[in-house]
Amino acid sequence: MNTQFPYILHICQALAWEQAQKRGDYRDQSLIEEGFIHCSAPEQVLAVANHYYRGERDLLLLWIQPERLAAELRWDPVGETTFPHVYGPINLEAVRHVTRFLPDEQGTFRSLPDPFVGVG
Repeated sequence: MNTQFPYILHICQALAWEQAQKRGDYRDQSLIEEGFIHCSAPEQVLAVANHYYRGERDLLLLWIQPERLAAELRWDPVGETTFPHVYGPINLEAVRHVTRFLPDEQGTFRSLPDPFVGVG
C-alpha cells in the first residue's frame, strides 16, 4: 500500500453518490465489470478526468481515507505507474470529503477543488 497520500480520489456522477448515500455504500459499474473501483492519487486525477470525463459537468470527487476502507486497496500497475483500486464497495465512512469537480469553459479540468469546501 502506498502511504504517501492521505487521500485517494474517485470521480463519480452526482446521482451515483446520491444513490450510495441511500444504499449505505458506493458501488461503481467497474466493480461488477472489472472487480474493483478505479481511484487515483491526487496528482493523477486531472489527467484521468481530462482523458475520460472531459466536458462533463455533473461530477463529484470522493476524497477517500485509505485506512478507513473496509474493502481491500491495491496499488496496481497501469502502464508506467500505479493506480489505487478498491476491491469491493466503498463504505461511506471512508469518504471524508465530497467536492464538486467542474471543468473550465473549454471542458478542461485544470485544478483540484479544496477538499474542505464540500458539496452543500
